[in-house]
Amino acid sequence: MNSTLAVIGGGNMGRAIIGGLLARGGDAACIMVADPSPDARAYLRAELGITTVSSNHEAVVNAETIVLAVKPQQMREVARDIAPSVARRDPLVISIAAGIPTASLTAWLTGGAAVVRAMPNTPALIGRGITALYATAAVKPAGRDAAESLLRTVGSVVWVQDEGALDAVTALSGSGPAYFFLFIECLERAGVALGLDPSVARQLALETAAGATELARTSALDPAALRAQVTSKGGTTERALQIFAAGGFEALVDRALRAAAARAQELSREFGER
Repeated sequence: MNSTLAVIGGGNMGRAIIGGLLARGGDAACIMVADPSPDARAYLRAELGITTVSSNHEAVVNAETIVLAVKPQQMREVARDIAPSVARRDPLVISIAAGIPTASLTAWLTGGAAVVRAMPNTPALIGRGITALYATAAVKPAGRDAAESLLRTVGSVVWVQDEGALDAVTALSGSGPAYFFLFIECLERAGVALGLDPSVARQLALETAAGATELARTSALDPAALRAQVTSKGGTTERALQIFAAGGFEALVDRALRAAAARAQELSREFGER
């Protein structure tokens, strides 16, 4: 991606996208980041060799692609701040702020902006993320290609046709890493309670999670079939799974995702008001 890129917000996700782009041959001279923190700007200059500024206007004035990597509660102010520059240049605008609908963002940007809404997750920090993208009607095919190319630098990409689906995406993959971290924590604690050394319990939990995930990724079988392969009748796995079932594990996961999706909708109403 050789076009001039402006990133508003130099936090974890902004840094991940820039780092992924540079790792794939992107030109640091074509990237500018705006962040109000002097420490953040100094870190980005030192670690990534890119230009940093405190002014959003200065960052976007020549940008062909703008990534809005700020918190949802900051989005309205930032969007209105850069709206004059967006109106003059008609860049592609990519938002990675959870809960901000494209209708609100487009209105704050004065109406005609080409907006792509992205929902990445934290494994993007190591190039193993998954990002769902939604494009407004104003985004041309070249803009869709540019957005996909940029987000592929931090992992896989999927498109959704209905913006409302991003609430489910947020619940499943956006928040999803935390669910897996919690399960790993629980496995560790249970292993220690059974007498394992804490360092051994951690290694066993981490490698089991990583191995199971990779097997699920590469196998022709679906997760249910893989689970069945491990579950011998009358064996230890069957006994453990019976406990999960008795505790309502499947229903609990369903309730948790529904609660996360509902909260995403609440955030949309809270921060997306025009």
